[in-house]
Amino acid sequence: MPLNRVRASACGVICNSSYLSVCGVEMATQKINMPPTLKGRLMFFDETAWDHADNLLQKWKNRLFTPESIQRITTLLSHKSSPPYRLFPPQKGSFNMVIRLQFTDKTSSIIRFPIPGYSIFPEEKVTAEVAVMRFLTNTSIRIPQIHTVNKDPILGPYIIMEYIEHDSDLVDALNTPSLPWQDRPILDPDIPQHRLRLVYGQMGSLLLQLTRPKFTAIGTIAQCNDTWVVKHRPLSINMNELVQVGCVDPDDLPHGPFSSGAGYISFLAELHMAHLSAQRNDAIEGWEDCRVKYIARCLFRRLARENRLVSFDGEFRLFCDDLRPANVLAWRDCIAAAIDWEFTYAAPLEFVYAPPCWLLLERPEYWAGGIDEWERAYGERLEVFLEELERREVGVGLEDRLSGHMRRSWESGDFWVSYAARRSWAFDVVYWARIDRRFFGEGTLEDRVALLTMEERDGMDAFIKRKLHEMEVGGLNSRFGSPGSNEIPCE
Repeated sequence: MPLNRVRASACGVICNSSYLSVCGVEMATQKINMPPTLKGRLMFFDETAWDHADNLLQKWKNRLFTPESIQRITTLLSHKSSPPYRLFPPQKGSFNMVIRLQFTDKTSSIIRFPIPGYSIFPEEKVTAEVAVMRFLTNTSIRIPQIHTVNKDPILGPYIIMEYIEHDSDLVDALNTPSLPWQDRPILDPDIPQHRLRLVYGQMGSLLLQLTRPKFTAIGTIAQCNDTWVVKHRPLSINMNELVQVGCVDPDDLPHGPFSSGAGYISFLAELHMAHLSAQRNDAIEGWEDCRVKYIARCLFRRLARENRLVSFDGEFRLFCDDLRPANVLAWRDCIAAAIDWEFTYAAPLEFVYAPPCWLLLERPEYWAGGIDEWERAYGERLEVFLEELERREVGVGLEDRLSGHMRRSWESGDFWVSYAARRSWAFDVVYWARIDRRFFGEGTLEDRVALLTMEERDGMDAFIKRKLHEMEVGGLNSRFGSPGSNEIPCE
């Protein structure tokens, strides 16, 4: 299997092995020191699908980097009375291309285009982000002012917004100084306490502001007359990537909002199985690996169907998949603005109440020492974060406080359930390390097979044979069109 490439902000890093060292699981609210039933193997992004996305990006860049397009972009950005002064080179992020125009009065505006092949639902993404940004102007969160939202016939939908002056983002205050710039950031183990508390405290304040509003359904929000309501399906980073590099059919994603947390978690459990079924390349390493992945998804789906993964229901709050230090602009380590709100939606409280996974900057499934080492390091930093969060909860109503809920989520193991539900490529590692024995107790893999339904057991061999054939043949399914196709399999 080829080593997967890096998505700088939204996914993982190259690992030396598809095996991660895991031992020790949580049983109810008590931690026990015993090995998991087995070690889960990571799935990787489909490299062939990513090559397809890169081809779409290159064709779009060929349209972007023409004199006519650059002139049109300059004209679009020149909405002020002050004349244009300098057009900066485009900056590519994980999902957007950003171009900045500075004016003679030293202020600037930017235009953000969703990147074809990377942003799978560009118009939906822009609509969702604009709605959330406008909603958040009612909070104390500093948000760039939106100037224009439109669609260019050649380059696609875009947002023109205020450029916020900054000298860094908050990840710069946390990152290990000796790491090469191209490496994914890892929290500096020697970071001064005052700096750590300053950043954690500011991020905690953002979370308190974001999660205070309440909604009655799960999904992205919109303004109806003078009221903000959930109107559309939830759109997450994971869903975008499932279509982009997981080969999932867009029709398998949600078609509208959800009225219950149990229903949404059940849908995500079904989506894990749809992902394993759809991804042709870099998903499995052989018969046994495919069997283990199939069993894990069946068991997680069973837990969801039996409503054993949801503790809260009936109330939902805003949750942003991409709220992390790298998306918080700073000036001298203090927040200047928070950006990149496109994957924000009203979510189950299990997601909202899980402590943020960015405290170490790196994710658990990619931690060099494995999940046990990540958990140990994370637990130490979590105490600092919760202390700073509690300081900022003074004066906040009891029902809007997060620190107590986050502590319980961590101590009970609900953190890992939320993480596994939201992270398709990390699912197998997390399930076998932190979920399986918590709910099913001790046992062998064959004991787990006995827990499957008759239909699941009867269909397992045919499923595995198909996946092995796809792994041997390679390529992409028909949804991606011909190898030279310029069509984007989305909107």
